[in-house]
Amino acid sequence: MSDGITDSARPTRLKFEIGARTLMAIQRSLLRVPLSLADARSEAVPVLPRLAREAHGYAITSLPEALVPGMVKASGDMLPFIRQRYTRYYLDFAGDFEGWFAGLSSNARQNLRRKAKKIAQESGGSLDIRRFAAPDAMEAFHDVARRISLRTYQERLLGSGLPDSAEFLHTMLAMAAAGQVRAWLLYIAGEPAAYLYCPVVEGTVLYAHVGHDPAFNDLSPGAVLQMMAVQDLFDEGAFATFDFTEGEGQHKRQFATGGVACVDLLLLRPSLANRVTMAALGGFNRAVAGAKRVVLGAGWAGWRSACGGAEHLVLYEITGRTGPLSGAAIYIIT
Repeated sequence: MSDGITDSARPTRLKFEIGARTLMAIQRSLLRVPLSLADARSEAVPVLPRLAREAHGYAITSLPEALVPGMVKASGDMLPFIRQRYTRYYLDFAGDFEGWFAGLSSNARQNLRRKAKKIAQESGGSLDIRRFAAPDAMEAFHDVARRISLRTYQERLLGSGLPDSAEFLHTMLAMAAAGQVRAWLLYIAGEPAAYLYCPVVEGTVLYAHVGHDPAFNDLSPGAVLQMMAVQDLFDEGAFATFDFTEGEGQHKRQFATGGVACVDLLLLRPSLANRVTMAALGGFNRAVAGAKRVVLGAGWAGWRSACGGAEHLVLYEITGRTGPLSGAAIYIIT
């Protein structure tokens, strides 16, 4: 990362959210600094690009938590605010698939075998998994995967399904022409059930977009497709690492061979407005965390009593798999 101006700051909404509901937002002009897996594993404080005078600060993602003090110092003691903590998981393709699979817990191996067998039985005795890489094949993949994506909670609730913009399609086809994309579809009884889309950057396969048709929830198609994609990549032998990117997730922990404890860090100029913003965000997050503790500690009956016995209160828990809300347990009161 150079110390020149490599990108411009962009308007960024700092949201006060409870689940999928945004109660309010404060807009700041932030320069995004996304760190790669290689950056996160290097254990070196990244060099920040120069900040334009009108910008309010930086939004740094996947910064190793141990580097936060050094990052704040390197920024000239800007105001730090940790937006979320998570482990950035990865899978090294050293060895072979059998060795990797043997390294999973016995319970995980048993469950994956059982799920794969059940899906195979639904499909006439064998798994129907289709791999895509060439540009013309990627067009066919996108058409099917996009239709699956429209049914997923990522698309409907979080707005993070498989993109269909002209810019995304152009990039997808250009990367495919360069051999830098791998994608898979899982069919069950002839019906498209799950997709996985992975661009490749400098020998690292990125876990970019994933989803499955909720009609097949009981068969766990996403987990089976992930396992078979890992086997395919081991067999290809062309890549060094699979990067599960930002955010937590049970499947990430289960499949990974390593991980880095990371944070998403805001660094804002020490102005009065920014100090007020940080105080408001911190207070809101503490209030939400406190409400969560009340709910989990008192149980639903205790929570309903605390709220005057209202019958219309409903508690939902949503766990993101990928994207900006990955691994976040979000509680919504309606």
